[in-house]
Amino acid sequence: MHNYQAAADLLNNKVILITGAGDGIGRQAALHYGAHGATVVLLGKTVSKLEAVYDELLAQGSPEPAIIPLDLEGATKDHYQQMAETLKQQFGQLNGVLFNASHLSVLGPFEMIGEDEWDKVMQINLRSQFLLTQALLPLLKATEHASIVYTSSGVGKQGRAYWGPYAISKFATEGMMQVLADELSNTQVRVNCINPGATRTDMRSRAYPGEDPATLRTPEQIMPLYLYLMGADSRDVRGQSLDAQPDKVRSGSTS
Repeated sequence: MHNYQAAADLLNNKVILITGAGDGIGRQAALHYGAHGATVVLLGKTVSKLEAVYDELLAQGSPEPAIIPLDLEGATKDHYQQMAETLKQQFGQLNGVLFNASHLSVLGPFEMIGEDEWDKVMQINLRSQFLLTQALLPLLKATEHASIVYTSSGVGKQGRAYWGPYAISKFATEGMMQVLADELSNTQVRVNCINPGATRTDMRSRAYPGEDPATLRTPEQIMPLYLYLMGADSRDVRGQSLDAQPDKVRSGSTS
């Protein structure tokens, strides 16, 4: 699946929502999903970035995307319920969701974690995913062979000193995925996680400021797994936490 060659029409007539779609992995996922026929719904907090991805999608000949400007830090249950209703009215279906948005937080000793920073990480990385998933489930269940993909991390599988709230939020994401995958095992909605691994993104550069980015794979290079989990070829893959870079899984991975 890491060398997966997606058919050109893999995602034709599919509607896929991506959080954190303005740059990095989210941007590349949007461009790849669009290139394979999907109508992409771009969710993020920076409108200018979303508009740039929107223009790129049109320029490459993809179906016209949609933009949802939303700051997950301040979003409420009502925001997500309204979003779900808008998607239902506008598209009538939702075939996939990529939960890509995350907040890294400040790396440091556990006893120095501030309550406000803890709350911010849990709001963006966990609570928003929980509430948005709840809001979207009726639409996903009504769609044939829908896929939910959460974003994990190496530090969400093996705890690491100083990664505090971010690592804990990713452990919780893994648990949420497993619970939901088991609950939906007899439905047409499949649920999985991707650990992108050490990838050339802004978040990675903040976590490892002294690292040479040229040594890292780009978001584009890890897209085969993202395409695989959104398309029909992964129809029987459920409850799995998959590494986009299994050969580098011990290198201190975070997106």
